[in-house]
Amino acid sequence: MNQRARQCAGTVFMVRPAGFGFNEETAASNPLQRSGAADPSAARVALDEFTGLAQALQSEGIRAVIGADTAQPTKPDAVFPNNWVSFHADGTVVLYPMLAPNRRLERRAELVEQVCKSCGFQPRRQLDLTAHEQAGRFLEGTGSMVLDHVARVAYACRSPRTDESLVREWSSAMEFEAVVFDALDERAQPYYHTNVMMWIGSRSAMVCSESIAPQDRERVLAKLRERERELIEIDRVAVQAFAGNMLELATWDEALGDASVLVMSATARAALAGPVIDRLRGCVDTILAVPVPTIERVGGGSVRCMLAEVPDMPS
Repeated sequence: MNQRARQCAGTVFMVRPAGFGFNEETAASNPLQRSGAADPSAARVALDEFTGLAQALQSEGIRAVIGADTAQPTKPDAVFPNNWVSFHADGTVVLYPMLAPNRRLERRAELVEQVCKSCGFQPRRQLDLTAHEQAGRFLEGTGSMVLDHVARVAYACRSPRTDESLVREWSSAMEFEAVVFDALDERAQPYYHTNVMMWIGSRSAMVCSESIAPQDRERVLAKLRERERELIEIDRVAVQAFAGNMLELATWDEALGDASVLVMSATARAALAGPVIDRLRGCVDTILAVPVPTIERVGGGSVRCMLAEVPDMPS
């Protein structure tokens, strides 16, 4: 299996929201959520944005397994499934402990079963970390951790939603190296999720190094530079526009054969200067920028948060 296939999935799991809205239980730790609690149109518009992203992915040959949220109980952040579940090429399914009690309601066994059945994914092991919620320790999936599947490194910035001991427990169980660090926003507050300030693809990686604590910065950058990837820097302003919240996926093109699609939001695309886009174009076959402004403004997450990868399992 080549490096692109090992790093990038060709299938994603998405959840169609039934009660999207401003989540008061997550707002304290996520400053990217902006006022919108009183916006009666948010749920309807978010559903349209979700549909637009799913259709855009499918038009690029990305398979989207779409689960349906349930209206009751209300789950305002159900559109972000990558925080509560992850699927891995060795057949492991991981369930994660969530900080907000109303987000714990998003974990539904029938959705995991739907993904496995739809994709032919054979679950060989379940790693259930959810009991840590009782002790106030949290690890919110591939929001809390940005994974280099090729080098088997898990990058994680400490926050109320990312407990270092759980990063290390996960890494030990999954045979990854844990790289844990501090990263602060412009208000000197920890970024709530690592995947808002960095992402890793097959041939490139993007990071907001200015946000990484000085005592951690060179260690993190040195680890990122160990692989033959182009390292692209962004600043905190671009992070606020969700430029760190991207995901590279694998597809197949009749002309190109195996190909890659870098998925980002229209907000992120607008925040990046031409030279940065040119560098990205040199590392992927297609850049797909999709508008999800309501989900970003009200939910405080962008396209990467909406996608849980489902990798191919080696035969």
